[in-house]
Amino acid sequence: MPLIRPSTEQDIPAITAIYREHVLHGTGTFEIDPPTEADMTARRADVLAKGLPYLVVEDAGLVLGFAYCNWFKPRPAYRFSAEDSIYMASSAHRQGLGRALLAELCGRAERAGVRKLIAVIGDSANAGSVGLHQALGFTLVGTIAACGWKFERWLDIVLMEKPLGLAHTQSPALDNAQSPQ
Repeated sequence: MPLIRPSTEQDIPAITAIYREHVLHGTGTFEIDPPTEADMTARRADVLAKGLPYLVVEDAGLVLGFAYCNWFKPRPAYRFSAEDSIYMASSAHRQGLGRALLAELCGRAERAGVRKLIAVIGDSANAGSVGLHQALGFTLVGTIAACGWKFERWLDIVLMEKPLGLAHTQSPALDNAQSPQ
C-alpha cells in the first residue's frame, strides 16, 4: 500500500534519479543539466530549514515520487506564498499517487503557514501536471509564452494558484499558527 511521508536523506538517490529523468527527457522542468545527489541534498535541506514540507510517496519500499514547496520569492512580502513542485517516476503515472501526494503537500503547506500555493508548470502542453493541479483546486492564472528554451524549442510556462486556509481573508498577524520565516 502506498505511503506518503516526509522525505529522509536515504531517499536522496531515488529523488535524484526521478528528477534526472525529468531533466533529461521532460519539459516539466527547464533545468538542462541533472543535479547531483549533493545538489539535491542541499536543495532538500534548504526547504526543510524554512519549515516547509518535502514529501515522498513510496510503495513496497520504492520511492515513486516527491513533492515540496519553497517560497515563491525571497522578499519578505511573499512570505505566505510558496511554489509547489511535484515529480513522479514514469512507472507511477496515472495511478492517483501524484494526486494523493500533492493533496498531502497542500495540507502540510497550509499547516506551515502558507496562504497561497503557486504552480509554475513547465510546458503548456504538460496536460498531466495542469490536470493534476486543476483536480486539486488550482485555478489558471495565465500562460507566459515562449519563456524557456529546451530541446531546441521554445516552451511556455503555465501559472496556477490555490488559496490555502484563510488565504487573503484576514491579516496573517491574526493567525494562531506561527507565520513563516
